[in-house]
Amino acid sequence: MKYLIVGLGNIGDEYAHTRHNIGFDTLDRLADILNVSFDVNKRYGAIAEGKIKNRQVILLKPFTYVNESGKAVRYWLQKENIGVANLLVVVDDLALPLGTIRLRGKGSDAGHNGLKNIEQLITTQNYARLRFGIGNDFPQGAQIPYVLGRFSAEEQKTVTERIEVAVDCIRSFCLEGLSVAMNRFNNK
Repeated sequence: MKYLIVGLGNIGDEYAHTRHNIGFDTLDRLADILNVSFDVNKRYGAIAEGKIKNRQVILLKPFTYVNESGKAVRYWLQKENIGVANLLVVVDDLALPLGTIRLRGKGSDAGHNGLKNIEQLITTQNYARLRFGIGNDFPQGAQIPYVLGRFSAEEQKTVTERIEVAVDCIRSFCLEGLSVAMNRFNNK
């Protein structure tokens, strides 16, 4: 069993640890736990390979920027011969309160350009996504600076704790399947 776990984010120091990069931060934590490192010299992104018990996982942080993440996802699904049933995308979500996580097996892009691009290029909405709430505490017209901004010190405490839960959810997805993981983590 092989899984492709994708964390969405933007490359570059100016985007490091911003709200939009919660997918990168979550995969960094998972890589730490699995004791693997990202190889940044791979096509379309940084790749780390490891095992969650007997499941092989390929962690992907696309270097295509969030809005063109589909290029990297499509390439690595095809290269590794992984079906969309074993794809999980970790993404920031403005519609969820800070730190809330929601695992879904399919659905719309909900206005997220990264998900929209993935759906266009893999030609389906039927793939798992782990939405990580970043809140929406910004004035009208300030969405872009908000999502590209960093968490406050107080918010970061919550985010750090919730990244641990997100990592546990990813592990459950790989070991126990989508339904079990949804039941265990969507109410936490």
